[in-house]
Amino acid sequence: MDEEPAAASQLITASALIARLGEPKLRIVDARFELTEPRAGAEMYARGHVPGAVHLDLDRDLAAPAKRGEGRHPLPDMTAFARSLGELGIGRRTPVVVYDQTGTMYAARAWWLLRYAGHEDVRFVDGGFAAYLAAGGPVSTEIPAIPPTSFELNLREEMVISADELRARLGEPGLALLDARAPERYRGEVEPLDDRAGHIPTALNRPYTNSSAAGRLLPAHQLAALNAVDKLVDADEVVAYCGSGVSAAHLVLALAEAGLRGVKLYPGSWSQWSSLPGMPIATGADPGAPDA
Repeated sequence: MDEEPAAASQLITASALIARLGEPKLRIVDARFELTEPRAGAEMYARGHVPGAVHLDLDRDLAAPAKRGEGRHPLPDMTAFARSLGELGIGRRTPVVVYDQTGTMYAARAWWLLRYAGHEDVRFVDGGFAAYLAAGGPVSTEIPAIPPTSFELNLREEMVISADELRARLGEPGLALLDARAPERYRGEVEPLDDRAGHIPTALNRPYTNSSAAGRLLPAHQLAALNAVDKLVDADEVVAYCGSGVSAAHLVLALAEAGLRGVKLYPGSWSQWSSLPGMPIATGADPGAPDA
C-alpha cells in the first residue's frame, strides 16, 4: 500500500473548530451515541451541542437496522443517507466537521461514511465534545435552520470489501487483515455480543482503543509504530474489521493519520462473519503483534 505524509490530517482541534464557528458554509455534525442506551445521543444533543450542529444518530442515520446475516450495524441505504445529508444542508463539497463525546468510534463512523459517500472535505474533532468544552467552546440548544441542498452520491466502492470477497481471498500473501476489537474477544476468550467467539483467520489484532490516550489520537509516529505501519505498507491491500463495522472506522482513521491511506473496511465485521454458516474461525493470540 501507499504510505503518505501524515501532514494531510483528517483531524481538527477543538480550538480550531471554535475559531471557525459562524462560517456560513461550514456544517457541523454531532454524532454522539451510546451503544448501551440508544436514545442517549439525541438526548445529549438536545441538552446542548456545538452551535449550528446537526445530529446524526448511529441507529437512525449511520446504519441500517440490524439483520441476521448482515451484522449489527449494516451500512445504511446510501441513497437515503445522501438525501438526509442534503436535507441538513450538506453537499458533497460542503466543509464538514464531525464530533462525538470524546473523539471515538461514533464520529469516526460518520467521518468514514461521509467519505464513502464521496464527500471531499470532512474533519474529525480530536478529543470530541469533551475537548471542545475544555477549550471553552460555547454550547447551544437551538436546532439550526439550514437551507437544504443536494448531496450528489459518488460511492467509493474501493473503500469496502464484502464477506464473500474476503472469504475467497483469505490467505493471499498481499492481503493484511486487522481486527480492531479488544484482545480477549480477538483471542476467543469471551464473546458478549455475537454468535461465535474468535477472529477471522490470518487477522492481526490492532485494538482501536490503543490509538488514543486521554481522549486524543496519539501522534502520527506513535500510531505508525503501534500499528506496525512499516510492515503494512508492504501489503497490496489492508482491510480492517471489528464487531459491527463501527469501531474499525476509528482504526482506519488512525492508520490514515499514521500515513497509511486506502485501508478498506469490512462493514459486516465479526457480527456478520460469525453468523454466516461455513465461515472459518480462528482463536488464540496474535502472532504478529508489534511487540511480539
